Amino acid sequence: MSSQDELSHEWMDSLGNAEDFSPRKETEVLGDYKPGDDGDALEPSFRDSPQLFPLMETKLYKRRWAMLFLFSAYSTSNGFMWLQYSIISNIFMRFYGIDSLAIDWLSMIYCLTYIPLILPVMWLLDNRGMRDIVVVGSAFNCVGAWIKTSTADPDMFAMTFFGQFVCSVATVYILGIPSRLASLWFGQQEVSTACSIGVLGNQMGIAIGFLVPPILVPNVDDMAELAYHIRIMFYISAGVATFIFVLVIIVFQERPELPPTQAQAQSRSIQPDEYSYMASILRLLRNKPFMLLVVSYGLNVGCFYAISTLLNRMIIEHYPGEEVNAGRIGLTIVIAGMAGSLICGIWLDKTKTYKQTTLVVYILSLVGMLIYAFTLNLGHLWVVFVTAGALGFFMTGYLPLGFEFAVELTYPESEGTSSGLLNCSAQIFGIIFTISQGKIIDKWGTLAGNIFLCFFLLIGTVMTGLIKSDLRRQKANLQTEVQTVSVSTSQIRGGIFTSPWRGSVLNPFQTCAPLC
Repeated sequence: MSSQDELSHEWMDSLGNAEDFSPRKETEVLGDYKPGDDGDALEPSFRDSPQLFPLMETKLYKRRWAMLFLFSAYSTSNGFMWLQYSIISNIFMRFYGIDSLAIDWLSMIYCLTYIPLILPVMWLLDNRGMRDIVVVGSAFNCVGAWIKTSTADPDMFAMTFFGQFVCSVATVYILGIPSRLASLWFGQQEVSTACSIGVLGNQMGIAIGFLVPPILVPNVDDMAELAYHIRIMFYISAGVATFIFVLVIIVFQERPELPPTQAQAQSRSIQPDEYSYMASILRLLRNKPFMLLVVSYGLNVGCFYAISTLLNRMIIEHYPGEEVNAGRIGLTIVIAGMAGSLICGIWLDKTKTYKQTTLVVYILSLVGMLIYAFTLNLGHLWVVFVTAGALGFFMTGYLPLGFEFAVELTYPESEGTSSGLLNCSAQIFGIIFTISQGKIIDKWGTLAGNIFLCFFLLIGTVMTGLIKSDLRRQKANLQTEVQTVSVSTSQIRGGIFTSPWRGSVLNPFQTCAPLC
């Protein structure tokens, strides 16, 4: 996304629709440009000069909700298949005759696949479009699900691992879509909500992955009966994935005929060769506050991945035979986290206190992890439900906060690129923490394993506190709040405007408010 594209996002989104303006006799314009100035007087540097943009026709289509919920369904299906092994790990260990590390890799393969593929997939998203990415990802999800239907046999672990690998490739095609879909289809006042719904689709799949497998696959001694239950679970997930894949091919569209916002209207006029993907990545890697966030985000989300993967082992160690309740505890973590995500999103919309909110939620995640660690072995399942829910509320609720804070720190870079780097960090730490905590649990027990995660959450909390906000962006936002731009109806119809912001471009997902 070019810098001109980002600037148009700032200026046109701040204007809104034409009907929001009333006729004025006088026109106030921020910056040095005034009506009647010669365009040749503009400075040669884009970042230091105002830009002119025409007002274009926009429209919201009802089918935007169909696009959003179809993508969410696809994301839910893939999220379910991530945890369908690990939440009943003791059953699959006995069925395939494998150790706990092999079962853990059925979940960690999602993390490992993401790391090398995220950059090329993000490049494809920028160059081929959203529909192609969603169709290909849905195809991988469907094919992987059908491969696993033939693996309900004790000798077919290698094939079931291959099927899980194919499903993991689909994940790479999912995580970068919500923000792109929201910006292409939804209006300025809906885009944050739409993005949240797209993200929560994957969380819903994880929640179902915690709940359903222990119900569909009971811990029975008869291997033939166990194979039958496993086969039923695989066929159900394959049927759902196939249905969604067909719907994606028939229904899913790249973008509406008319753009939903002025920002999108302007972005359609930008030539692709004006944007350098590799240059954007290099700028992000040199952004010290963002790199601190990348590491701290990876530590927090990596802990969540480790807890989700090893939850069954932790619960069964202290509560033998409680596979179903282990799934319910995982469901509690995710559902509480979904509520936390929505509440944190609403709070950010109201206050724009990105750093303070992120830091407080991080601290509460650490506190929740400590409480969970020291109450897990008390012998009361209801206590585990309560502490796990509190942990999930803050730890999973942190996910959208990290993305929002990253947008503020990396502006005006593409949010897809910054979110890709955040997710890449999370996958790396997810693999490290899952393997390490699993080894610690095997040798010293669950308390030691959970304390291990608490230590890294403490490091992440300190790093979050060290992140410094972009003061230039903060000054630009403060200036925007205390000044107004009045545009007459005749000027709106003329379709020529000047951007008053210099050296700062506003992302379409954010509003003009001071950065924390």
